[in-house]
Amino acid sequence: IPVKGHVEQLSSLGGAELVSRYKGLSADHIEYLTPAGVAAMSRSGTVAVLLPGAFYFLNETRRPPVELLREYQVPMAVATDYNPGTSPFASLHLAMNMACVKFGLTPEEAWAGVTRHAAQALGRQASHGRLAPGFVADFAIWDAEHPVEMVYEPGRSPLWQRVVRGEIA
Repeated sequence: IPVKGHVEQLSSLGGAELVSRYKGLSADHIEYLTPAGVAAMSRSGTVAVLLPGAFYFLNETRRPPVELLREYQVPMAVATDYNPGTSPFASLHLAMNMACVKFGLTPEEAWAGVTRHAAQALGRQASHGRLAPGFVADFAIWDAEHPVEMVYEPGRSPLWQRVVRGEIA
């Protein structure tokens, strides 16, 4: 059974290290992730899932250690954590914006976070998360001049076309 953990959200309890010990797919939230937890995630290949909607809605002040995650080359996924109690934001577009504005990700990191790193956090990196031969062709085509627009304009919905399993939806 693949291991995933919602850990280190409100305090540091060593959850990321525990998830990493079992070669977990991801450690999610991680605002209170320690340097030892980052090192453990790096060694095990565990993905850090950033959930900026919950951070924002709970009015948190401690941000995930993005610089340390970069230094240790830990993949960072970005997700919504959509739920009625702590993150009532269903928009992945908004989560990308918040990851950049609140956590300091670059637009390129945000895009990687909702594509290839998200697929890795789900254990589906061999078939999803990239536009490549042999991969499942689920993607959106956006009416935008540059991918950065998707990160910096969260109130706009520039969806032009959806493609699901290689077919126009």
